[in-house]
Amino acid sequence: MQFLTRNLDHPIRKLVALFLCWKTLLLLVALCSPGPGYDTSGSLTEASHGKEQLPVALRHTISKLIRWDALYFVKAAERGYSFEQEWAFGWGFTRVIAACTEFLKAAGIPHYDGLEAWVAINLAHIAHLISVLLLFYLSSDVFPGSSQNFALTAASLHVISPAGLFLSAPYAESSCAALSFAGCLLFMKSLNRNGRATAIHDLYLILAGVSFGIATTFRSNGILNGLLLLEEAFRTLFVLSYERSGATLRRLLAAGLGGMCVGSGFLLPQYIAYQEYCGCKDTVPRIWCQGTLPSIYSFVQSHYWNCGPFRYWTVSNIPLFVLGTPIFTILIVSGLWALQYTAANGPPRATKQYDVKSSQISFGREGISVLRNMAVSQLFLAGMTLTTAHVQIITRISSAYPVWLWYLAASSHEGRLLGIFVKFMVLYGVIQAGLYASFLPPA
Repeated sequence: MQFLTRNLDHPIRKLVALFLCWKTLLLLVALCSPGPGYDTSGSLTEASHGKEQLPVALRHTISKLIRWDALYFVKAAERGYSFEQEWAFGWGFTRVIAACTEFLKAAGIPHYDGLEAWVAINLAHIAHLISVLLLFYLSSDVFPGSSQNFALTAASLHVISPAGLFLSAPYAESSCAALSFAGCLLFMKSLNRNGRATAIHDLYLILAGVSFGIATTFRSNGILNGLLLLEEAFRTLFVLSYERSGATLRRLLAAGLGGMCVGSGFLLPQYIAYQEYCGCKDTVPRIWCQGTLPSIYSFVQSHYWNCGPFRYWTVSNIPLFVLGTPIFTILIVSGLWALQYTAANGPPRATKQYDVKSSQISFGREGISVLRNMAVSQLFLAGMTLTTAHVQIITRISSAYPVWLWYLAASSHEGRLLGIFVKFMVLYGVIQAGLYASFLPPA
């Protein structure tokens, strides 16, 4: 990362340049990968009758990126949710793909075969770039006393995220990251560091909830962002116990509305599915409709993808646990590191070897509170994924959680930990791109 941080006059240009170089490398690896691998379901996106064809180069690119879950996202965007198991894939992302495609058609662009896939690929790239830039500003906001080098390093690490080609293919990860970082930035702006929160600060709080809610429609783990609003609501309730004022009541209302927006991001797709499968008199209700809290998402994950407590803990999956170990380790270590911060003592020791000097990063009480809250979300994500999900997905869903990136950026003065992890991410990303494009695990 040193070549990026030598001259900090144009950090955004540097981030964009790194982004373009990294994406070009991954796409070249994917385009040169040898064949479809063991699964040919990607052929379902091949030519449809009556539609014009995209140029050969674009068709070839699409054929290499429509792999694994990307097929579900694109098909759901093309013709809606036709099968129950498709509801495991972000409703928000498929609706945005469909809306953008309709906009292009209204603008006079022919409905080429594969247009939805091409739109989705571009959305993923744009969202990833936006998330990189947002992380740069978020890092500076959470750590206002830190050098620009710190924010630039954290954002650069997000560029070469081990999520790799999943942030370029039609997946919801990059969009979820962008919306999560945007919500966190809005939440930071909602904190008045000079006194009582004003109406504009409360509006920022509601907007943060809206952003988190939309992120949740893209990926369900986006709901963990709501912990920021929950903590703010409890904090405001505590203040209200000894200081009853209109401003405090308004703040509590804003936190409540923001929290409702986050919850709606999870519940709205569930409600739409419930109306389709359980609310029609001329259809036989599905099993999950009879549940106390009927959730198609929970049912599909359990019934079709075999997700559940320790179901993935089998001998045959040991290689996937090994692949996920570096990310699980850094998520847990960095989460515990962040929880140790105190306003009085300053930055704690991460380890004996990788101490973070207080001269490198500093922040106020608000930043400490936000950092800790985000660390709790990150630790919860790691724990839930390790025990109930397909563990290999941690390399891509971790892209929406910045605490581990800040931990690595804060250790840059030592160089050793950062250098080791950068090498791992680059190597993993390049190999993963070739395997992904050939329809080979891990996914």
